Amino acid sequence: MDTQTTEKRLKSRNIQPTAMRLLVLDFLIRNRSAVSLSDLEESFDRSDRTTLYRTLKTFLEHGLVHQIHDESGTAKYALCAEDCTCSYPDDLHLHFYCLSCENTFCFPEMGIPQFNLPENFTPSHGNFVISGQCPSCPASSLQ
Repeated sequence: MDTQTTEKRLKSRNIQPTAMRLLVLDFLIRNRSAVSLSDLEESFDRSDRTTLYRTLKTFLEHGLVHQIHDESGTAKYALCAEDCTCSYPDDLHLHFYCLSCENTFCFPEMGIPQFNLPENFTPSHGNFVISGQCPSCPASSLQ
């Protein structure tokens, strides 16, 4: 994706474009699966963890990414659709965690069922993850 388009995407979420934010957004766009802070650290070896964390936090606060908690025990981040408002339950969707390669995939077109919670329970966000085997991993690698 070209820099102008990436800048426009940041500005559409009221995020000031900086060199690091542009690089991280481009990285998220190019990845098929959700990424963790550690994934970013490995890819941006000249950047410090704090800068990368603050970039992700800014993206999260402005609804550019959403956070996923899967079986890996590490928070992962995936790019939101351009029309996403990150509102519960409207933008809640299915995630798939591969037990073999440990990648997490978003399926925004697959909403989750509506739940009727008991009285006095007020949800603000949710996380729906199914675990199993992705098509890139051999079936024999599951334990």
